[in-house]
Amino acid sequence: MTQSPPEHPDRPLLSVRDLSISIDRTGRSARVLSDISFDLPAGETLGVVGESGSGKTLLALSIMGLLPSVAKAAGTISFAGENLLSSTEERLCDIRGNQIGMIFQEPMTALNPAMTIGDQIAEGLVWHRGLSWRDARAQAIELMDQVRIPDARRRAKSYPHELSGGQRQRVGIAIALAPKPALLIADEPTTALDVTVQAEVLDILDDLTSEYRMALMLVSHDLGVIARMCDRTLVLYSGRRMEEGGTRAVLTDPLNPYTRGLIGAVPRRVGDGGRLPTIRGTVPPFDRLPPGCVFSDRCPDRIDACSAAEPDWQDFADSRGVRCIRAMEGETR
Repeated sequence: MTQSPPEHPDRPLLSVRDLSISIDRTGRSARVLSDISFDLPAGETLGVVGESGSGKTLLALSIMGLLPSVAKAAGTISFAGENLLSSTEERLCDIRGNQIGMIFQEPMTALNPAMTIGDQIAEGLVWHRGLSWRDARAQAIELMDQVRIPDARRRAKSYPHELSGGQRQRVGIAIALAPKPALLIADEPTTALDVTVQAEVLDILDDLTSEYRMALMLVSHDLGVIARMCDRTLVLYSGRRMEEGGTRAVLTDPLNPYTRGLIGAVPRRVGDGGRLPTIRGTVPPFDRLPPGCVFSDRCPDRIDACSAAEPDWQDFADSRGVRCIRAMEGETR
C-alpha cells in the first residue's frame, strides 16, 4: 500500500523544466517537444491547447512515464519534489495510477474488453490501496454512483462493449479517481461525445476534482472547455510553448498570433452565411519545421526577422509568457 505525496505549500505539486523529447527512428531524429517549462500547484487546473500534432498528448504521456521506446526525454519533471525522469520503472508503477491518474482520450481502447467494469475500477484499489477484492468492488460501485452511471450495481458486471461512449468515459474517470490521486491528467476527455454528455462529464470532473482537492491538467483542442474548467492555459505548437497565462487573460488578450488564430477559428453564429476563419496551412511534420519561429510559415504577422532565428521565451507581468519576437516588441498586441 502506497502513500499520497507529502504536501509542501512552498513548491508546486508538478514542476516541468526544460523538457525536451526526441524521437529516433531508422537513424533519423526529430525533436517533438522542446524546452517546455511550467508549474502546476495543488488544487489548480492547467489547460493545454493546440492543434493536433502540437505535442499535447506526448507531454501528458511523458509525465506518466508512458513514452514509446523510440522517445528520449531530457529535462526535469518534478512531482512532489521527485524527478520522474530519473525514477525507476518500479517507482513509476507505484506513482502512476495512484498519485497521478490519467483519463485517456479513447475509453474503448483504454479499457480491457475482457474484464468487467467493476473489476477494472476495483483493480487500482487492490493494487495501490491494499484493499481486498470484496471491499474494492464495493467501493467501485460507490465510484460508479459518483460519476453518475445509472444502476451501478448491475453495470459493474457489464463489459466495456455493453456501455455507451459517455458511460465508458465515466468509467475511465472512475478508474483514474479511484485511488484519489494528487494529480489528474485528462487527455481530451470529451472527444466524440455529444454536447449534453460532454457537459455532464465536465460537471463530474469539476465536482470530483474540487471534492478531492486535486490538481488537474486538462488536454484539449476545445477552447470552450478550457475557458470553463481551467485556471491557467498553456498553448503548444509544434512542440513549442507559444504562450502561457491565466485563462481569462490568454483568451481575451492573446499575445501570440497562433493563440489569436485558435481563438478566431472557434465556431460562432454567422448570420450572413460567411465562412469561418481558419489558420492557413497545417502543422508541419516535426522533422520539417520552418527556419526561425516554427509558426512563421503560417503566421499572418510574419516579418523577415521571424525566419532568422527561433524567438526566446519572454516572461511578462502577471505570470504571463510568450514566444514571439513581435509580441516582445509590443507590435502585435
